[in-house]
Parts: sequence; C-alpha cells; structure tokens
Amino acid sequence: MIRDDDIETDASVREDARTDGGTSAEGADDVALDPWGSSTISDYRKLFEEFGIEEFDEVLSDVPNPHYLMRRGVIFGHRDYRPVAEAMRDGDPFAVLSGFMPTGDPHIGHKLVFDEIIWHQQQGGDAYGLIADLEAHSARGMTWEEIDKHARDYLLSLLALGFDPEEGELYRQSDNRQLQDLSFELGSKANFSEFEAIYGFDSGTNVSHLQSVVTQMADILYPQLDEPKPTVIPVGPDQDPHVRLARDLAARMRFFKVTEAYASFELTDAERDLVASLYETLDPADFDDDDLRCVHVAQFLDGVTPEELDVVVDAETISSAQTKLNEAGMEPLRPRVRFLDANATDEAFDALVEAIDGEKRRYDEHIDAFDLSFEAADELAREVEVEHGGYGFVAPSSIYHRFMTGLTGGKMSSSIPASHISLLDDPEDGYNKVKSATTGGRETAEKQRELGGEADKCPVYELYAYLLSGDDDEFAKEVYDECVGGERLCGGCKEQAAELMRAFLEDHQEKREEMEELLDDLDISTDSQRRGVAPSDD
Repeated sequence: MIRDDDIETDASVREDARTDGGTSAEGADDVALDPWGSSTISDYRKLFEEFGIEEFDEVLSDVPNPHYLMRRGVIFGHRDYRPVAEAMRDGDPFAVLSGFMPTGDPHIGHKLVFDEIIWHQQQGGDAYGLIADLEAHSARGMTWEEIDKHARDYLLSLLALGFDPEEGELYRQSDNRQLQDLSFELGSKANFSEFEAIYGFDSGTNVSHLQSVVTQMADILYPQLDEPKPTVIPVGPDQDPHVRLARDLAARMRFFKVTEAYASFELTDAERDLVASLYETLDPADFDDDDLRCVHVAQFLDGVTPEELDVVVDAETISSAQTKLNEAGMEPLRPRVRFLDANATDEAFDALVEAIDGEKRRYDEHIDAFDLSFEAADELAREVEVEHGGYGFVAPSSIYHRFMTGLTGGKMSSSIPASHISLLDDPEDGYNKVKSATTGGRETAEKQRELGGEADKCPVYELYAYLLSGDDDEFAKEVYDECVGGERLCGGCKEQAAELMRAFLEDHQEKREEMEELLDDLDISTDSQRRGVAPSDD
C-alpha cells in the first residue's frame, strides 16, 4: 500500500500553517494514479473532480481532536471518512490499517502514515500495521532476504513512534493464513478484465502480481473479520485504485444489497434518482387520481428534456425509465426499502423476511419493506448476514495525504539519497541534508527582506509543517509568517530545521534500539522461511 519509490508533490502552505490544494500550471499533465509507478500530481484538486475523492476540510469539524496533519491540510482528501469520525465521537468500534512495502529504508515520508495509524489507535481504534512482503516480492522483484531486512526496519520505526502492539496487530502478508483465506474468497468476486482496466495489467503480467493485488484487498478488509466496523486506510493518493476496488469487492461479498425503491420493478441508480425527484414534485390530483401511479409519471415524461427537470439526468435515462413506468401501468408509486438477494443462502433470506417488522412484500429475488428507513434496513441486513456466516463488510474508508517534496526540489526518491532523509540516517547526515536543501528563498537577502520568501515552494518549510513543528501549530505558523514577511532568512531557517532534524533522528533511533527486544518478543517473524526467485513481468 505504501511503496518506497519515487513520490512527488507541489504542496504549498497558506498563512494559517495549512497546506493548500495547489493550482497547476495551464496545460499540466492529466492525473494518473498508479500504485506501482511514479504518480505526478500537479493539482490535487483534480483528484476531487476525476476520482471522486472528497475534500477533508468538509469532514474536519466532525473529527474529535484532529491530528495536526489534518489541521494543516497535509491530509487533504478522503473517501467516506464520516462513519469513522462518527464512531470515534460515539466511542463505537472502528479500525485503522495501512501497509508498507519493504523495498528500502523507511524515510520521513513514511512517517506520515506511521503517525496516522498511531493517532487513530490513540483515539480508540483497532490498529493494524502490515508488511506487504508478497507485493514486494511479486511486483518489485525483491528477494526474501532483502524483504526481511527492510521489514524489521519498518516495524522498529512504527513501534518507536508509538504503535502499541498490545492494543494492535502487526503481521506479514505471507504468514497470515486468515488473510490468505479471505484473499481466496475475494478473488472469486474479481475478474481479470477489471484488473486490466484499473491497473493496466496485460498478458505479460505475472500471476503472482495479480494475486498480490487480491491479497491487498484482503488486507483492507482484514480488520473486519471479527466484526463489521468502519475502517480507515491512510495512504497516498496513488493508492486510491486499491481502495476503490476494495470498496467494490466489499459490496460484492454482501449477502444483500439494500437500495431505495418506488415500485415492484428494479431501476438503475440514475432512473431511481429521476423517479424519486418526480415522486416528490408531482401531484396525483393533476392526474385525477388519489395515488401517483407509474403511468402518470410516464405520461409526464413524454417529451420532457433533461433541462426541464430538477435532477441531473440524460435523455437515455429518461427514455428507459419511461419505458419501465409504462409497462408497470397503474401500479402506485410507493417509497420502500429493497433487499436484493446477492449472495444469501436460503436460510439467510428466510431469516431476513422474518426479521423485517411492519408491511413487507416478498418476491423471488428481493424483499420490499415499507416501514424501515434505509439506515435501519442496512443494519438489519448486516446483522442477519453475520448471524448466518457472512462477513457483513462495511465499505472501507480512506484518507489521503500529500507527498513530500524532495529536499533537492524535485521528487523525493529512495534512489536519490540527497532528496530524502531515511529514519535510519546518521543524525549528522540528516543535519547536513537539511542544510544543503533547496529553499523557497529569494536570490539575495535584500530581496528576501523586501519581498519575503516563498514558503509555499520550500521543501524546508514542508519539513516544519509535516514533521519538525510536531503538534505546535503556532510554531509552524510563526515560521511561515516570518518567512513570507521577510523576517526569516534561509540560512537561519535551515540551521534551525537541521538542528531539529538531528534531534529527531537521535531520539527516534534511541527509541528504535529500545524496541529491538520488544519486536523479538512479538508474534511476527522477521526471518522468512520462503525460498524462490522473484517473479518478473515480461
């Protein structure tokens, strides 16, 4: 889920010490999200438009005691995070999970995810950290010996930063039989054509790589094996394809699909939105009837164009809905909740019928309930499913953080040592890398005092905002204001940042040493017994 290769950003910072969305230059490349490539995101706002990622600002007020990465906009987007925030507020069960592909040393970019896992654990969530060793072997060609070395380093840093193994779970994909069993079941609901569409796989893709993707889907749903609950996956936006597929597979595994309906026949989502809008606006009296009937709505739609309606819909949807409504004739339109039989056993279907209170109608492949809200119906369906051996998965949520800019001003890359700081770097080397970093300063000190620095374009300020200021928003804001106001010059700013980085690395590495014995006592192997050569894609 979190890879250790090239990552890039154009993050900027507003006057309130938050990172901004950043506006790309005209003609910037289209956004492409590739979990194994080098995603270049020149404008984070495009992710909202093209992929349906929501702005985190819209849910921030719902989060109790938000992490500073949330407050500063480093965590900029989410998918369906509200159920997690609600569970957090109400003291209900929720979980957090993210994984690390051990292809190199953990660095300060990975610390973002470590912190997000640990913070959610501290807020009461069940926390899971995994080593994606199957992915590293199949997709990156890593040997098991290399994987073992890096896996230990990731785990030590996660523990040193505050992960509580007694209240959470650490595991390797290759050692987790429950995970692999779940992966097998999920694989029955996936097909190669969608792997082609989502990931660009083709006939040359090795089968182990395909298998590792299904394993990652199982990782995302693994926290719900004991009980369904809201689960958040903190990742970079390049991992969004995994999240979207996992949400789809979670739905496909459910015994029942719960939808809103208005008649005995099935409508598409777009048709349902259209009929729902007309049910609210049409008056049965206009058709000389006490009830609004299907044929009335069909008559109203005769000759209507999309522009004349209060709902966004195309002409094809109008035509298809009108055909279905005409065929239903005088059947009254009545709002109801529909339970569709997706994967249910006969026993589960019968149990659901029995459990529904109030007026209901049973059909061959669905049940209509007239006295339940959608929320109550969805929860009832989940309860019946779990009682009859199903998983009852809640669609997983996700939060997305910005990538850190490399210290040299371009990509932060494990293959460019000067661009990143490893959590294993000698503290003095970390100090020197910061001192040598590119800044957002002006050409001369005189211009800096006159015009102010460009903190929005400064990798060093990013270090303050993402790491060095810690939870102190006032300090981050002070550094920003002094920079853009011309009071802070780059030499002194880098010296301060370098000292803070050296102190951080010294402290972190001392804590890593303290965690060595704890890691050895945990139920997670850092010495793989696997053999074999790494697969390759031709």
